[in-house]
Amino acid sequence: MSQAFSRGEGMDARPHWERIYQTFDPAQLSWYEEYPRLSLELIHSTEASKEAQIIDVGGGTSRLVDELLAEGYQHVTVLDIVGRALELTRQRLRSRAAAVTWIEADITTVELPRHCYDVWHDRAVFHFLVQPEERRRYVETMRHAVRRDGHVIVATFTLEGPTRGGPTRCSGLKVVRYSPASLADEFGAEFELVKSTTELHRTPLGVDQALLYCSFKKR
Repeated sequence: MSQAFSRGEGMDARPHWERIYQTFDPAQLSWYEEYPRLSLELIHSTEASKEAQIIDVGGGTSRLVDELLAEGYQHVTVLDIVGRALELTRQRLRSRAAAVTWIEADITTVELPRHCYDVWHDRAVFHFLVQPEERRRYVETMRHAVRRDGHVIVATFTLEGPTRGGPTRCSGLKVVRYSPASLADEFGAEFELVKSTTELHRTPLGVDQALLYCSFKKR
């Protein structure tokens, strides 16, 4: 697939993230969480059925898919730009991996099925899209792929993140910081902001990162 627009300061994102997954164990990465409590709470709040179509954008080695399968969700898709990240998760899931749809792609260029997903979840990607054209393509893909009355759950860095008073960078790349209002502006009037909350995520190195979680409903 074309990589004309990719994550991070106008660079091709794939080699950057591939190097990270080749260098570090997933449990060492700054975004690692043993149990995705807040993501699960927001997914539960949508009241999506166990037959709902759920996509985790930038899911990589996240353990969200493990928990969704354990809870009985039957149609889970994990998308990530790095094939190695997806393979590590398939190995972790063992036989359960066959129940998941795996997509190796850049979310700003991928072609997803139209009006397919009941729940779109992203805790990894959107704040790395520093170019307006990247964000426009992301939102176009989301609008195309999420069903009417479907739900979008996106986590980004707050206006004070990644770290209070620190640089606006994460994993070596620039990031964009958001408030609930500015994130809603990016998504447009078609997506109604339902709720928002913040979390201090403690990284494996003991650094607190300020995250904003927003849940939207497609009108």
